[in-house]
Amino acid sequence: MFQVEWQKKLSALLEKSACLHLGVLFSGNGSNMQNLIEVFNGQSFWHPASQQHIVLKVKICVSSRPKAYGITRCAQLKMPCVVCQEEESLIQALRGCDLILLAGYMKILSARFVQSFPTINIHPSFLPHHKGKDAILKSFESQEGMGVSVHWVDAQVDHGPLILQETLQRLPEDSLEDFTQRVHALEQRLYPQALLQALGLEA
Repeated sequence: MFQVEWQKKLSALLEKSACLHLGVLFSGNGSNMQNLIEVFNGQSFWHPASQQHIVLKVKICVSSRPKAYGITRCAQLKMPCVVCQEEESLIQALRGCDLILLAGYMKILSARFVQSFPTINIHPSFLPHHKGKDAILKSFESQEGMGVSVHWVDAQVDHGPLILQETLQRLPEDSLEDFTQRVHALEQRLYPQALLQALGLEA
């Protein structure tokens, strides 16, 4: 249950520090990453437990793929970004980050990594349905487990204590493309809410 320990450590950090440094990991388009940067980077949020405002700062973005479009998004946002395909270089790149956010990151993280950094993930299904790849397609075809989940990361794939999740219904007229767009819209709304909830912050 090291997620509970991470929450305690993050709470203790927020009691002492007025700034929390985030690292964002992605592998593809980077739309969730861009949304997190635009919503949070440099913004101040009220922390009732410590009775102070906390600034969230995205310290670095990391791609697992050298040709991911998210790298272009980082350049447009003037956000530091590196490509790390090996875990050791990833750990080094994230030094100084207090919390890691996965935003379409397609590599499996080791137990060593998740014990080194508190990490939150977003997954495009109503977990525990449709873990792993192609979750949107699987939920669209089965019409089960449709939705989005945000959770603390442990050493298992798409597993760990839930922070927030919400169902999404497939409309009769939905094509797969329509449904995918609505899932992504829900992701961009739910992830910021879940992060604030996980940290005990208020907008």
